[in-house]
Amino acid sequence: MMLNQSQVQPQSPKIAIIHDWLYIYAGAERVLEQIIHCFPSADIFSLIDFIPEHDRGFLHNKPVTTSFIQKLPFAKTKHRNYIFLCPLAIEQFDLSSYDIIISSSHAVAKGVLTSPNQIHICYCHSPMRYAWDMQHQYLQEANLSRGFKSWIARYMLHKIRLWDYRTANGVDYFIANSNFIAKRIFKVYRRDATVINPGVDTLHIADIIKINMNKSPKEDYFLAASRLVPYKHIPLIAKAFKEMPDKKLIVIGDGSQKQQLLDIISNAPNITYLGHQTWNDLISYLHKARALVFASEEDFGILPLEAQACGTPVIAYGKGGSLETVRGLDIASPTGMFFNEQSIEAIINAVNKFTEINSQIKIDACINNANNFTNEIFRDKFKNFVLDKYINFKNSNI
Repeated sequence: MMLNQSQVQPQSPKIAIIHDWLYIYAGAERVLEQIIHCFPSADIFSLIDFIPEHDRGFLHNKPVTTSFIQKLPFAKTKHRNYIFLCPLAIEQFDLSSYDIIISSSHAVAKGVLTSPNQIHICYCHSPMRYAWDMQHQYLQEANLSRGFKSWIARYMLHKIRLWDYRTANGVDYFIANSNFIAKRIFKVYRRDATVINPGVDTLHIADIIKINMNKSPKEDYFLAASRLVPYKHIPLIAKAFKEMPDKKLIVIGDGSQKQQLLDIISNAPNITYLGHQTWNDLISYLHKARALVFASEEDFGILPLEAQACGTPVIAYGKGGSLETVRGLDIASPTGMFFNEQSIEAIINAVNKFTEINSQIKIDACINNANNFTNEIFRDKFKNFVLDKYINFKNSNI
């Protein structure tokens, strides 16, 4: 049943949107931006909010109600150190006056307390990775693999898993950002989820780059762009290109692995590090690149679609959301290709193969594929889903 806004206006539901934390404009925040666009009168809640005034446009410049973690020491940069307090903090929000609760959750937002008179719809970017299948990687990266502190951390993660599983019962409907995450939701919570893919701002991208499909804009470099954090594997890409001195790589991004990356490329003249760039500049570099090299196992991954919207192919690790957004060489109108291991050798082989066959991948095929994942499509599907479920919920309680 598809509803338009006029059918539900008389009911005027009061809506709360709750997001895990606000300190950066990344993939989850882009989805949040579109959710707010669907329901501009909704109130916004988050554990913390450190978005500067000049960057609050994606929040429609709306105020955000925060938790007690906002006032804890170093919360802006070290909020993940308070992860064991986050379940308690999220439960302190009083949302009793709202009809619809929309949680945008990859950590604890879905654990907000609701009543039987409210409908709770969770847009799940992923179940909490470091509490479930990525626990061992999290402990290793935090230097908590051994010792007394390790056992304390393991016990606390065990308690968070129990809380996370229990609070899934408070969600009336799950929405997943990909089939990959829908399977993870079922694995962890034993709950079905409707898949509504995030959107890409294809219109804005086309406006920025003024694509002329009859003339290739490509320059002789590959691009890797991401936050420099371990699971993105940017240093791995740099090591691979260090062994391919005849191929140029540009790296965009910032994060905890910056120094590691700089050490790797210090004597690699074919690799250029540009640090953090604005989104508009990122799109310009994507537009001109021969291909985007993408080595992470993403829940969905908006960047590969942004690359395709620029007419740029993607060389991606063949697991996770990339399998749903990139058309491999075995599919008609391919938009990229995959490698099967997160290793230097696999990336080298993939890049060399791409160099041989890249003429098979057309600019217009990439753009056409990206146009299947627009913000407009997301907003239409998401808004209709929420309002449809709300109407059914109200009718069932008459």
